[in-house]
Amino acid sequence: MSLLTPYRADLVQLAAQDRLRVLAPRRGTDVSSNDYLALASAPRIAAAVTAAIARGVPTGSGGSRLLRGNHEEHEALEAEAATFFGSEATLFFSSGYSANAALFSTLPQRGDIVVHDALIHASAHEGMRLGRADCVSAAHNDADAFEDRIARWRRGGGTGRPWIAVESLYSMDGDRAPLDALATVAARHDAMLLIDEAHATGVFGDDGRGLASGLDGHENVVTLHTCGKALGCEGALVCGPQVMRDFLINRGRGFIFSTAPSPLMASALRESLRILVDEPEHRAALWQLVAAAERALARCGVAPTGSQILPLVLGDEARTMRVAAALQAAGFDVRGIRPPTVPAGTSRLRISLTLNLTLDDVEALADAIAEALK
Repeated sequence: MSLLTPYRADLVQLAAQDRLRVLAPRRGTDVSSNDYLALASAPRIAAAVTAAIARGVPTGSGGSRLLRGNHEEHEALEAEAATFFGSEATLFFSSGYSANAALFSTLPQRGDIVVHDALIHASAHEGMRLGRADCVSAAHNDADAFEDRIARWRRGGGTGRPWIAVESLYSMDGDRAPLDALATVAARHDAMLLIDEAHATGVFGDDGRGLASGLDGHENVVTLHTCGKALGCEGALVCGPQVMRDFLINRGRGFIFSTAPSPLMASALRESLRILVDEPEHRAALWQLVAAAERALARCGVAPTGSQILPLVLGDEARTMRVAAALQAAGFDVRGIRPPTVPAGTSRLRISLTLNLTLDDVEALADAIAEALK
């Protein structure tokens, strides 16, 4: 038997289950990306990168931040981001996945407990798997369930620190975490609060500072702002107390042993943060698009979420993928989402609204969905 036989067999099984993933080029109108403000192709960011190259900023970092990879552009970005988000300190990672993996595997300690929302990102689960703390899930967006989990752990002899871990805006449902209620629970139980702002950064809050902008700067709050969505670049910014930044630098293996992000990307992100302040019209245009989409898609059974993410839950996996294929054939890049990404029985179309869409596109999308659902 070939050494490769088990891998081929696994791929054959995935194909038989219609679950084989393949990479495909972009095609059709964008209704699936997270480029919410269409900053990925913003002229100002391109100009900032061009100017950085002209002044000698290198493409590659050449090593980890603790070796020779630390660049003044990284430090400038972190200082500006800390001011922007209102945190004591910020640390730049190469991706949201790597940042979450480092956070959850490093900050909660042995004897602590992480109580996480049942729908939290896969990257958080990866970090928890690598970490030393006990981990339990709580019912989605139910602050009382978080409190009950912590109280039950204390009654069972838990003596460490609780960590409450949530997303502020959930990527597959478009709904918001009850952050004020969770902050109250955290204060009552002397808990840390980890908030993943991936889909809220740039879209919600004053100047796009996110849904947790009123909590940034609190001693017990750590926030994660990914940069590859509304900010139009890549990477992630972890914001929190200075001591947490220092601890990640000294104990976070995902940070210590990773080549530093490109200094050019740090330059791009500095400009992206400035755009959020200088050009609020991007957010205004997105909210206009959201309002129009909620009206147009209501006739297709799409419920409003108050966010740029509008799921159409169809339930049946096969039907979901058929409808997605029909929409793609009609020229719309809409993706079908099914288990294990979402819970069993909740397969859906994830409609992602970005400024790569026009109001006419939204009306045409509603017509195409109505036709595909027949």
